[in-house]
Amino acid sequence: MRFTPTTLTEAEQALRDEVRDFMAKELPKNRRPGLGMDTEASPEFSRRLAARGWLGMTIPRQYGGHERSAVERFVVIEELLAAGAPVAAHWVADRQIAPAILAFGSEAQRRRFLPAIARGDLCFSLGMSEPDAGSDLAAVKSRAVRTRGGWLLSGTKIWTSRAHESHFMVVLCRTGEPGSDRHDGLSQLIVDLSWPGVTVRPIPFLDGSHHFNEVALSEVEVPDDMVLGETGAGWRQVTSELTHERSGPDRYMSAWKLIETFIAEHPAEAEEAAVPIGILVGRYWAIHQMSLALARAMDTGASTSVQAAMVKDLGTVFEQEVVRVMQQVFGRDPFPGPASSFESLLAQATLTAPAYTLRGGTTEILRTITARALAR
Repeated sequence: MRFTPTTLTEAEQALRDEVRDFMAKELPKNRRPGLGMDTEASPEFSRRLAARGWLGMTIPRQYGGHERSAVERFVVIEELLAAGAPVAAHWVADRQIAPAILAFGSEAQRRRFLPAIARGDLCFSLGMSEPDAGSDLAAVKSRAVRTRGGWLLSGTKIWTSRAHESHFMVVLCRTGEPGSDRHDGLSQLIVDLSWPGVTVRPIPFLDGSHHFNEVALSEVEVPDDMVLGETGAGWRQVTSELTHERSGPDRYMSAWKLIETFIAEHPAEAEEAAVPIGILVGRYWAIHQMSLALARAMDTGASTSVQAAMVKDLGTVFEQEVVRVMQQVFGRDPFPGPASSFESLLAQATLTAPAYTLRGGTTEILRTITARALAR
């Protein structure tokens, strides 16, 4: 398993400076920043990014994209997350759905969905986890039965991020029996969330905020042209998608704004806590370099799925450690009101941090993937 050290070229660094300048001008000075990808949705902001060519960056031009490198996209994403920008409206579509459609979708699907994603016009959700199937996706029970010209889909998806704001959801379901391999018989369907038979129910956080949902699917009619990729190849396709979900800056940047805001608003306390904060910054830089190395490797066409699992594991454990250290150095309970931006962010992070090591694959699953690769 190799992470080849790399640095940004002059052109890539110029892109970073351009994004920082854009952010300084576009984001209101008095706004409350988000924590990584756990931020608000702003379709207007997403379209402004699209107008600069910063959505659909790696999509070919023939499908409305910009044919830029994975490293250039890495640079843009890291700066968006560092600024706490409102990226939720386009996040899943740009990060995960676009590469999946490009790799596995039909030509009609590419021409229908990819230009709209690159314009920031479509919001997608991921229909993977179920009440009895979390990281063990082979246990999904949602099932699609063959009909004339399509499929009849029924089941329940849970912890579906932003389904209440999304236009479409890509659903992992059973279309056949598992056979000797329990991963066989899985397929992916693209479901319009406005279709009859789709019901989205909120799962609110303790503070009343709404991010997760339960999505009930009751005999939803899905036409053949909304099957993503090959019928029965869902497991292979999903594991390919997860490389994009696990390897990027979103796996170590969720809590970064806590450190930055604490130093800005509580300089005396930050100086006293220079050693633990310095350790966190050092760990951040190491994971940043690993993630950047994977982006560079993706541009060469190298397989990075195992390395992505390691980056996700290290990154999300680090994010939780940031929250724990910030709680300790702050030394008092955060108040999620107008007292200070840091207190509000710390309250939010305390509420959401347990999910960091769950989403995108649990720590146990990721370490099993890494261990198997190292044991070969």
